[in-house]
Amino acid sequence: MRRLVRLFWSVVAVVTVSFLMVRLIPGDPVRNALGTNASPAVVEARREALGLNDSLWLQYVNFWKGLLTGDLGESFSLGLPVSEVISQRLLATLELVFLSLAVALVLSIPVGIAVAALTRGGRRRPFDLAYTSISGLFAVFPEFLIGVGLVFFFAVQLHALPVAGRSGPDSYVLPVLALSIGISAAMSRIVRVEALTVLQQDYVRTARSKRMSAARLYFRHVVPNLLTSSLTLSGIVLGSLISGTVLVETIFSWPGLGLTIVDSVRSKDFPLAQGIVVVYGVIVLIVNLLIDLAVAALDPRSATKGL
Repeated sequence: MRRLVRLFWSVVAVVTVSFLMVRLIPGDPVRNALGTNASPAVVEARREALGLNDSLWLQYVNFWKGLLTGDLGESFSLGLPVSEVISQRLLATLELVFLSLAVALVLSIPVGIAVAALTRGGRRRPFDLAYTSISGLFAVFPEFLIGVGLVFFFAVQLHALPVAGRSGPDSYVLPVLALSIGISAAMSRIVRVEALTVLQQDYVRTARSKRMSAARLYFRHVVPNLLTSSLTLSGIVLGSLISGTVLVETIFSWPGLGLTIVDSVRSKDFPLAQGIVVVYGVIVLIVNLLIDLAVAALDPRSATKGL
């Protein structure tokens, strides 16, 4: 129940912030949509029809009424219902986000555990230093710089992969790598620290003293203890992945919500921009709730800590 109450107030905050945020965009969205040749009378009539002459409070109340009935309004620039535009482009963004998350998990967990096993007890200092330096470098690079680098090397120089669009399996490679490389590096460092902590526990030492095989030791004692922290970490990085799609989709002309929100802000399309921000926020909140429930199921102690 406490999680549902927290979800409710989080949704209220997301909706309120998205409503106010798009109204800070300077300029007249109706004039921008109708063009400079539209007469003042036509512009004023359109503003009245869209409710933009109402008070801010009344617009906020009407926005909530629309949300509760599934009506997100009409896009100024596209002339289509916002819900229709979002439904057309949501899948492309979700594909990108969850493929990137899957790649990050597949790369970071084995790498983090392997590095922890190789460097525990201060062993292999040169390797430890090299790993820390390289993973730290990739972790701090923003997604758009990695994306630009990937485009230059694989698309422009080697002509091995398409530079933009969503036209086949090859077109997923560069955007997914752009989103997942930095996240994988950061996650592997955290997994390594968690694995080192587990490897120092008494029950692991006892298992090792009984000459348990390395494979059995890791799969029976280390990996299960990392599942909880990995799930929690997935929820944290999900927000970064979703926000990263805005720039990555723009670089690769990926027809998802990230590219659409950039276009909507550029054209001052209030309903479309606030609708996408609300959808982004609700997706992150719901996925985090599901991860919280999964963590609580795996480790009931976390429920008492309010995780």
